[in-house]
Amino acid sequence: MANLSSAFVILNGKGANHPDVRMAIKHYRKKGYPLEVRVTWEYGDVARYVNEACNCGSSLIIAGGGDGTVNEVASAIASLKQAIKPRLAILPLGTANDFATSCHIPLKPISALELALTTTAIPIDIAVVNERHFFINMATGGFGTKITTETPAKLKAALGGFSYLLHGIAQANTLKPESCTITSDDFNWSGEALVIGIGNGRQAGGGHAICPEAKINDGRLQLTILMNDESLPALLSSLIDGKNSNHIIEKSLSHLNISSSQEMILNLDGEPLKGNSFAIKILPSAILCHLPENCPLLTQ
Repeated sequence: MANLSSAFVILNGKGANHPDVRMAIKHYRKKGYPLEVRVTWEYGDVARYVNEACNCGSSLIIAGGGDGTVNEVASAIASLKQAIKPRLAILPLGTANDFATSCHIPLKPISALELALTTTAIPIDIAVVNERHFFINMATGGFGTKITTETPAKLKAALGGFSYLLHGIAQANTLKPESCTITSDDFNWSGEALVIGIGNGRQAGGGHAICPEAKINDGRLQLTILMNDESLPALLSSLIDGKNSNHIIEKSLSHLNISSSQEMILNLDGEPLKGNSFAIKILPSAILCHLPENCPLLTQ
């Protein structure tokens, strides 16, 4: 058994009664793993539970939920002093599970808990926006944000990640590009963008590889801009099939700034953030995370 004082399993309330989750937790408790379960009810619960775990001397927090739950847990851990940061593990229970899926974390609860409890965590990066808001996977703007923030809950429950694509096609006539300026040390772009992706991870919106070259331990962010003169069929082809396009800009950066004369919405792992200016930077090796050996988001 791994040297583990206790592990806190923070479950999104929607997945708390999932039979496979209950069975998996009981299974590892019988094996002697000290698992404390906490269930979220409202915003703020995650930060409170993370603080509770630290006060109890817990060395591991398992985020049970979708990308939003993983974001909340990772953000709370990243906000702590380095000396007391517990490790992060993921129990995928969401609609898309974009981060977990792209990392090849098992979707079956018993397998995900095995990964969390029996492997060695490794350092990974996390991104911070305006020094206050974090994302572990991706920040998106433009059409991608519209898809992920407006897809109806019933559609997501019925169709999973495919619902994002279906809803996006249905809303194609409402496409509105973002007019903005994006700058970094050696990069300056101004124009209208249908999709803006800033990736620590690779995929968002239910499996679309918006930032296909991103790595989570290289100290870099991948910026992807799909410019407004791209047609919708080409957009979907580019995002789904990974085809090259003359209307897509891709850059690897350690930091960047986005500004706009109009209010924009950036979607941080599923959580919307409004503003006219966003300063985004990578925090290298900010947290420890349990990942499979075959995780394609790690540099070799």
